[in-house]
Amino acid sequence: MSNTELKGVLFDMDGVLADSEEFICEAAMKMFAELELTVRPEDFLPFVGAGENRYLGGVAEQYNFDLKAAIGGIDQAKARTYAIYGEIIRGRMKELPGAAEFVNSCRKKGLKTALATSADKLKMVYTLDEIGLPLSSFDASINGLDVERKKPFPDIYLKAAELIGLKPEQCLVVEDAVNGVQAAKAAGCRCLGLTSSFTIEELEGANWFAADLSEVPPEALKW
Repeated sequence: MSNTELKGVLFDMDGVLADSEEFICEAAMKMFAELELTVRPEDFLPFVGAGENRYLGGVAEQYNFDLKAAIGGIDQAKARTYAIYGEIIRGRMKELPGAAEFVNSCRKKGLKTALATSADKLKMVYTLDEIGLPLSSFDASINGLDVERKKPFPDIYLKAAELIGLKPEQCLVVEDAVNGVQAAKAAGCRCLGLTSSFTIEELEGANWFAADLSEVPPEALKW
């Protein structure tokens, strides 16, 4: 059996399993508005997939806005954003097409699965609960609190592969963000890029592309 044969699938969460990008953006904008700073949705785009520290901190930096003076720091800003997020997703957020079915089909094929999200654990739990996909659907999970260096660094995917007992080159990463594709490739994984958040051109470096997990090209699982 080849050392590079597909044996596991590592899933990002936001934009892959759940259509959560618009909600975390809405929550972050509301948090900044409470601090009397008006920001735009497009301000967050460079930081999608890099974890909430960069997602919120990067936008604050763009505006030379002092989060520490305004709310006590990044941890307090995240806590308030997550509280808003947990409220606004109720009854509004759904799993992306084919997500649960594809995760389950990977398991039935004998592939190991891991959830590897740059989001903090609280956001991960809120999101999975809302879309009805239990954490037990995965052999392992890792969130943004488990790694110091977030995407586009490869650390989260290296650790996810290790947790399911595989080498990175035996894993397919499913990603929707530029930072995530870069992290997957830097880790030595192959990558399926979903165009739910960015275009094929922007996700340059992914091995395969699909609109969502209901349209995965067969060759992405045959190597």
